[in-house]
Amino acid sequence: MTFSQFSRPLLVAILLCMPLPALCAESFRVPILLYHRMGPTVADGMTITTTVFESHMRYLHDNGYTVIPLRRLVDHYRGKAPAPAPKSVVIVADDGHKSVYSDMLPIIRTYRYPVTLFIYPSAISNAKYAMTWDQLRELKKTGLFDLQSHTYWHPNFKREKRKLKPEAYEKLVETQLKKARTKIESETGGPVDMLAWPFGIYDDHLVKKAAEAGYIATFTIERRHATSADTVMKLPRYLLINADSGKAFSQLLKGNAVKRNVVY
Repeated sequence: MTFSQFSRPLLVAILLCMPLPALCAESFRVPILLYHRMGPTVADGMTITTTVFESHMRYLHDNGYTVIPLRRLVDHYRGKAPAPAPKSVVIVADDGHKSVYSDMLPIIRTYRYPVTLFIYPSAISNAKYAMTWDQLRELKKTGLFDLQSHTYWHPNFKREKRKLKPEAYEKLVETQLKKARTKIESETGGPVDMLAWPFGIYDDHLVKKAAEAGYIATFTIERRHATSADTVMKLPRYLLINADSGKAFSQLLKGNAVKRNVVY
């Protein structure tokens, strides 16, 4: 068959893909769904009712979505794994609230979905709202939960930069990044090499410091899908609230999320 025998649209598609076949084959869009805490009622803006969370998991199951580990997505960006299949989804949770153990775990066990938890160690076995290290170790033993860093005590880096002298700020950043990794690994094993930015606050300097501290990927709270055009050190996540249910959730998965101003 000669080129003249192809239809014009097909010919254009072929010519576009010929120079960069890998890029054409590996284009993708993956929503990273971020949860914080669950409960019977909406206690605050960051709480999703357990009923709504279960409805999310059921919707993924019933509508042909595949929940993949966050690390598999990261490995693709690093050239160590193939591109995610269509309708792939990632589930993560920040902070280490005890409702992850009491409410999220039973539902995750039912669906056998992988979850990545970003925790800040200063709260664990200390704050009333947080899980204990024993509970986190139990989560990890299920094989469904990966434990990663949310810095050591969840600072607001923008505020700290204004408040501190440059030397003190640099010391704070280094401590927050390195101490979190060391503590989580010593309590639960590793590797701990992924970081979720507290409050979604980051800049190029912080990203550079994270890489120097041994992190291979970092995550924001930009409300959009992760795509083949993104960098592994600035991957977006959807911060979900209780209003992201029903039709709003299905539209979010398609990339048509409602814009929301969430008080973190």
